[in-house]
Amino acid sequence: MLADLKEIIENSDMVLIGLGEEFNDILALKKDTDYEQGRQWIEAEGLFWLLPAYEQECRRKLPKRQEEMKEALNNLADILKDKNYFVVSTSVNDLIREIPWKTGRLVMPCGGSIKKQCSEACEGALQELTENDNKIIELYIKNNVCTKKFEKNAPMLGKCPKCNKPYVLNNIYAEHYDESGYIPQWQLYTKWLQGTLNKKVLILELGVGMKFPSVIRWPFEKVAFFNQKASFYRVNESLYQMSEELKDKGTSISKNAVDWLRDI
Repeated sequence: MLADLKEIIENSDMVLIGLGEEFNDILALKKDTDYEQGRQWIEAEGLFWLLPAYEQECRRKLPKRQEEMKEALNNLADILKDKNYFVVSTSVNDLIREIPWKTGRLVMPCGGSIKKQCSEACEGALQELTENDNKIIELYIKNNVCTKKFEKNAPMLGKCPKCNKPYVLNNIYAEHYDESGYIPQWQLYTKWLQGTLNKKVLILELGVGMKFPSVIRWPFEKVAFFNQKASFYRVNESLYQMSEELKDKGTSISKNAVDWLRDI
């Protein structure tokens, strides 16, 4: 089956890839009771925007799994290197950004922990995290959340020059998410997507759940339904079922997407 997939990729004009929540690796993190306690405290304090950075720090305790994920994604990038493709990810795992995708062929509309924004989403206030910002967040998580001190103060990343409100990490969990960080790349993606009409398109939906179905799951199904030349692979540990309308052109695989990619 995997050999067949490589052949399908080779014979496709374009490849559309969706990376979902399985690449956050929450199930692995939840095996650690300390992770769950820290997550619950962060949510109780309303520091939702800190969750991606907290998860990144917790993943450091799972180096083997991180290497497996990197191996899986590098496998995929290598197979796709000569193809016309685009990757859309609802994961907030910044490891995905480190993979050698083609320039401009990745969009992560849920953000992560590499940029900061005004907590009120003031226009033009979006900034890259500085080295000092990263140190502040790392020390806050290590010395406060991971040690279960659970102090009330939030890590300070500076204040917005426009409204003097504190900066927070730029991701979907921020109360007022500043989407300007990914919009230009999203526009490139939608333009690329328009070019799939009447082309042989392979759709790989990997580890995508129902947390943000309007970003990947539903649009990918729509592309597969209307494009008569499309083929669709849905890989997921639990939500792998294919809709009735797509059963003839779709393949459902009940397996963790990271593990599946490692076998390619």
